[in-house]
Amino acid sequence: MKRLLILAYDFPPYVSVGGLRPYAWYRYLKEYGVEPIVVTRQWGNKYGNELDYIAPSESKETIVEDTEYGTVIRTPYKPNLANRIMLKYGRSRFALLRKMITAWYEFMQFIFFVGPKSGLYYGAKKYLKTNKVDAIIATGEPFILFKYASSLSKKYGVPWVADYRDPWSQNKNRSNTKFKKRWNEYFEKDFTSNASLVTTVGEYFKIQIGSLVKNQIDIINNGYDSESIDKASAIQQANDVLRIAFVGRIYKWHPVESVLSALSNFINSSNSPRIELNFYGVNIGEDLKKMIRARFVNLSDHVNIYDKMPNNKLIECLAQQNLMLLFNYYNFMGTKIYDYIGIKRKILLCYSDDPDANVLKEKYYPSSEQSGNTRLQEDLIRETNSGIVIKDKAHLEREFGILYNEFLQKGSVECNSVGIENYSRKKQTSLLADLIKQL
Repeated sequence: MKRLLILAYDFPPYVSVGGLRPYAWYRYLKEYGVEPIVVTRQWGNKYGNELDYIAPSESKETIVEDTEYGTVIRTPYKPNLANRIMLKYGRSRFALLRKMITAWYEFMQFIFFVGPKSGLYYGAKKYLKTNKVDAIIATGEPFILFKYASSLSKKYGVPWVADYRDPWSQNKNRSNTKFKKRWNEYFEKDFTSNASLVTTVGEYFKIQIGSLVKNQIDIINNGYDSESIDKASAIQQANDVLRIAFVGRIYKWHPVESVLSALSNFINSSNSPRIELNFYGVNIGEDLKKMIRARFVNLSDHVNIYDKMPNNKLIECLAQQNLMLLFNYYNFMGTKIYDYIGIKRKILLCYSDDPDANVLKEKYYPSSEQSGNTRLQEDLIRETNSGIVIKDKAHLEREFGILYNEFLQKGSVECNSVGIENYSRKKQTSLLADLIKQL
């Protein structure tokens, strides 16, 4: 059996979409002849918000867990000075000082083995001193893990794989100045120069990364967690209220106001409809509440906002829903669409050609990414027969009426999806295992 060392910063119990990808490798690789050894940091969910990302670990010692699936090495985490100041005094105080300290670590970590993430490097190095592995994979971001994997590969003569969940220097949000972009490009090319293989989550990212990195690039899609989906399969849809769910981040190009307006109009035109829209783990919860108070008062009893929760708990909540709301990501597939497909609840993709949404796209969507196939989600929904591609706001209002009538008649909303098995994380892990065996 091949042995694979996995460098993964985000990893359960930390509640993060990014942690689901390496967790699936840990959970399923052994079934395909590859033994996983995960090196991550110790996580706690003390605060239940972004402070968990910088909170110190409870233990100062490395914790090693051996399970039937593999090994997890949890290294201690000590926040840097900027993070300690924030934990003690809050976000509003000493902001400039914190930014200066953070910037110093942001740049120096690529030259020296410093910073709060370096614990993963030292934990992996300690393991490799007395244990052999056949390959190393680092999943980014954070992309500093590529430096660690590259260095360990040279030191111990082990091939390594660079796994991109997102682009690095090609991402404008991360390389927001010319200097930062050139800095990232230099180290991205340097660190990946000795990588045996590069993997990423989709075709468009492959094109972006390939414009700089000349290694072989293979696609390992994200997917749904088949274990959590199977456990939730016996949960029935709600039959008392038509429940619509949205999960995850809301970006400026997402027509959330238009969707709320369509729902508001439907409620005004109906006779006290039993309908609710549930937002799970969104990043603009307070903004949504303000928008509803200011513009859509009639939605106050129909919209609920919930905090982040572990993926298995989230899947249980989604199983109780009747419909899934999905905003158009155009060039990107995103991750939530896979959970929506896995749970077999009809998807409402908003929108394919709405005038107001198109304005938002032109204004806020990264201009360099408005090319190639901009209908990835549409194609997948049609291929799997898993939902409705909503053209515009008027179309959405009509569908609310149609779907609500179906709900009243049947007590549920049908979703007759097909061929979804290929989009499980387990299936995608089998593809990764095949690549590792070839190294």
